[in-house]
Order: sequence, then C-alpha cells, then structure tokens
Amino acid sequence: MSAGSVALIVPGDFGVADLYELGIPAAVFGTPQPDLADPWYELWLCGTGNRTGTTTPSFTLHSTHGLEDTVRADTVIVSWVPDEVIEDNAPVPPDLVAALRAAHDNGARIVSACVGAYALAEAGLLDGKRATAHWMHTALLAERYPKIHVDDSQLYVDEGDVLTSAGMSAGLDVCLHLVRRDLGAHVANQLARRMVVPGHRPGHLGQFVDLSVPTSDAHGLAPVLDWARARLDEPLTIEDLARKAGMSPRTFYRRLHATTGTTPLQWLLGERITRAQVLLESTDLPMEKIAALSGIGTANNLRHHFLKQVGRSPSDHRQAFRR
Repeated sequence: MSAGSVALIVPGDFGVADLYELGIPAAVFGTPQPDLADPWYELWLCGTGNRTGTTTPSFTLHSTHGLEDTVRADTVIVSWVPDEVIEDNAPVPPDLVAALRAAHDNGARIVSACVGAYALAEAGLLDGKRATAHWMHTALLAERYPKIHVDDSQLYVDEGDVLTSAGMSAGLDVCLHLVRRDLGAHVANQLARRMVVPGHRPGHLGQFVDLSVPTSDAHGLAPVLDWARARLDEPLTIEDLARKAGMSPRTFYRRLHATTGTTPLQWLLGERITRAQVLLESTDLPMEKIAALSGIGTANNLRHHFLKQVGRSPSDHRQAFRR
C-alpha cells in the first residue's frame, strides 16, 4: 500500500516547548523504513512564514515547502497556533485556515495535535464532530467552538478524514494510529518497537494516567504481558495474569491500570484485535480460524469487536490491504 505524502505545518520560528510535538511526526513520517514499507511516507515541512514573537529560546525553520503546498498532500498535520490565539483570543492566522480548508476540500486527511485543534476548528472542519486537545485547552476550545463535541478524556479521536489528539505523547499515539491505518498492524508494531513505545494505545484511553508505579524489573509487567501475548488463543483470565505476575488479582489490576490506563480485559482485547489485524493482512485464513487464533472466539465476535475497535469489518480490512 502507498504511504503517501505528509505535510507538517511549522511556524517560521517556534519555541522549545513546540519542538517535541513537531519532532514526533517528523520522526515517524520523515525517517525511511524500507524494510517495513517501500516507499515510506514523503514528509514535507511546510513553513508558514509567521513569526510567533516568543520570548523564550526558539528555532527558525528554513523550508522548501510553504502553506500553498499543503493542498497537494495526502495528510496534513498541525500542532501549532500562535500563543495569542489561546491567551488573548486572537484569530487563527487566515492563511493557515485557508490552507487547511483547501487541503481538506482536495481530499487530504487533516490531523491536529494539542492546540492545533483550534486551527481545524476555525476552518470549520470539526463542526458536528467529536474532537480532543490537550486537557489544559479543551474547556476553552469547547467554549469558543460550541458546534464541536469536545472530549478531554480521549488521547485521540479519529473521525475518518479529520483526527485530533491531545498534546505531547498523544501525538505519537495518533501518528502510530495513522501508520496502522495506512500500512497495517505489523508495520505499526515494528515501528513502535524501534521507537521503544507501546505498539497501540486506543484513543479512548484517558489523558490522565497515574505513573507512580515502581519501574524496576522486579516490579515490571513486561514479562507477564509478553507471556500473555504468546497465549492469546487461550482463555486467559485476570487470575491467570496475576498468578503469572506473582500478585493478587486486585494488585495486578491496579498496577496494569496505573501503567497503561486500561484494564486487563481491555488490554487483552486490544492485543487480540491487533493479532487479528496481522492475520487478516498477511494470511488467507478464514474468519473462524482468525477468530480462534486471536482468542476472540467466533467470526461473529470478531466482526463485532473489530468494527468497534478499528472502524471497519474484518473483510473490509482484508480487502483494503489486498488492494
């Protein structure tokens, strides 16, 4: 499958705080991975020419692409608006708004991270849709744009041709989600492994995750989670996982939820859906066999959970990757 072009909108100069959220999509889409997919994405750094006027240490971008080039991109990502948009209720730069509208009208997938949602909102791309942003900015977003269904509990929201995500590390989650959509679960998982991050965090996981958990190997959950991944076709229970981890079920539940933001059963279901995705993309096995190997049970169960988690049926997913 073709990965396509990704236009990352970057201001003429940007502060240290912006560097992380700009660096994530640059790393995901701008580093070729020929052994995973060839061709990989084509990344365009599209400078706006706007000066942010920041008084903090900043960087200046010299780019061969401008806002006018976003109309030709397959995906457009924006994680930035000027500070005065948030702090002083200033308007989003009209040229940025016009570029997003033109790209969307031309069929591009539009993605925001953190306060980039304000640009999508000003362009009218979120009207009547669910959306999220960093939890520090969602209340103002909802107040300023009442037509949007703002949800500050989401890591990211996928509305098909428009996606929004919370700030910081949630930007990585939505980028890996896009790779999963475009190139499949196997490629996304391998890329995540290279970046030493979880392969998949569903968008519905909360933005607030308690990380006050011991991180030493003695208390780590990685061994028991790897053990479970190797046995997804078996009827695993929380008691089985807790016993393997040497904990009580209550302690294991609390540790896993604090570390991942999800419950043991939700984690197992997510892993099983990922296994089913890989099998659909890489084999011709019948649906009943895939359901059994992934631990979901029956083809009907597979269809139900796949539709809910992935947004399309298993057969549609397979056909998309066959094409």
